[in-house]
Amino acid sequence: MSRTRILVTGATGYVGGRLVPLLLRRGYAVRCMAREPQRLAGRWEKDIQYPGQLEIVYGDILDPESLAHALREVEVAYYLIHAMGDKRAHFEEREKAGARAFASAAEACGVKRIIYLGGLGKRDGATSAHLRSRHRTGDILRSGAVPVTEFRAAMIVGAGSASFEMMRHLTEKLPVMVCPRWIKTRSQPIYIEDVLAYLVAALDCPESAGRVLDIGGPDILTYRQMMEVYADIRGLRRLIFTVPVLTPRLSAYWINLVTPVPASIAFPLVEGLKWEMVCENAEAQRLMPVPLTPFREAVARALRATDERRVSTRWTGAIQGAIPPALDAILACCRPHELKRDVQQVQTRAPLPHLQRAIARIGGETGWYYADRLWAIRGALDRLIGGVGLRRGRRDPEVIVPGDSIDFWRVEDYQPNRLLLRAEMKLPGQAWLEFRLESREDDTRVLTQTAYYLPGSIWGTLYWHLLLPVHYFVFTGMARNIVKWAEEPERGALLSGSPAGHPGP
Repeated sequence: MSRTRILVTGATGYVGGRLVPLLLRRGYAVRCMAREPQRLAGRWEKDIQYPGQLEIVYGDILDPESLAHALREVEVAYYLIHAMGDKRAHFEEREKAGARAFASAAEACGVKRIIYLGGLGKRDGATSAHLRSRHRTGDILRSGAVPVTEFRAAMIVGAGSASFEMMRHLTEKLPVMVCPRWIKTRSQPIYIEDVLAYLVAALDCPESAGRVLDIGGPDILTYRQMMEVYADIRGLRRLIFTVPVLTPRLSAYWINLVTPVPASIAFPLVEGLKWEMVCENAEAQRLMPVPLTPFREAVARALRATDERRVSTRWTGAIQGAIPPALDAILACCRPHELKRDVQQVQTRAPLPHLQRAIARIGGETGWYYADRLWAIRGALDRLIGGVGLRRGRRDPEVIVPGDSIDFWRVEDYQPNRLLLRAEMKLPGQAWLEFRLESREDDTRVLTQTAYYLPGSIWGTLYWHLLLPVHYFVFTGMARNIVKWAEEPERGALLSGSPAGHPGP
């Protein structure tokens, strides 16, 4: 059992969140770096094999002091950071600055190797801005003194990946598709488990250091062929037509309306599909002969994982851009008149586990317990103005961990008797929704549901007051219906068959 210390950056993301448990099961000492380390607390407890095996630390690639702390006594560092979906201007400059800072800090801390996951595509400049930035990131990391293993992959197929979810929703929802010419471009998709196998295999392959290794599945397909394979697996009949007029940006806006993937994520994905993404070398297979999964089998496995609720990470897990301030920090310093509140309290004799389960299953397929049509309208309006809307749903219908997305909210804190959601819809301010449970001596419980709102301007204040009647109507009904759901006798039967520590189905 190896006690090699490994740093994983991007541990809240789709790939990083799946890599960490694999490393833990192999006995490596793992340190996870995140801008919000509290989101990873307790995430992989069942995979820890010895005390002190897992550390979670704060770190930001643009903060040299935090990098020095995160990279201390690290032998191998995984660089799994990318600004996909980052709406801030000049993301390429920030990515370059981050790669330079990381390479410098790794050298100063004596790191022996960096393993980086980048993107396929020609390196001659004829590619998208995001792919060009990923290539440049690899170049910058390799320019330092620490040897780098750079894996380059195209579309990653797996339950919860943005690329797969985009393809799945397009094919499921549109019997007739009018698509741009990029659906005829060839690509070499790879199954997520095969990507992870390569990332882990590199640790035992010193020959991979200092190399750029293209990784892809055994099938080279156009995006049209991928959708046709998906439709065939699902037993769907689909008509696909191509037209020359849909630009990547128009395509991204259309995807924003039809799928859960917002335009900010869809645009770089679509833009990348304009360029052929096929492996240019087979060195990865020669050095690390990972058994590769055919595309059809990869799609089938991803669908089974989705149907069986085995989606451990999802594209919505990573937060792009600046981290908003936490509510608890705002409560500690904000003047009372600045923070608007809507407080609803309901007393009940419903058992505490029933109430906990009612709160844990909120959103997604369950809905919001009251006025779901109004929630749907709010979600649709959010999508129209470029927001995430409601269609992100949930990673799991009942199990929650901090950092999960729930429709257009993000879980900022979750404990048995507290759920705190941070709004990610378009707002002229910042908003939170908190649920607290309290047990009293007279054998009753109290649900306190609080909506917090911090206006960003005079328009934000006007927004709050204009919507006060709607908020009162919705939030009052929601709190009452949560309690009503928990009071129904059949909830006890549902909970009796639940696994320990998790709500029942």
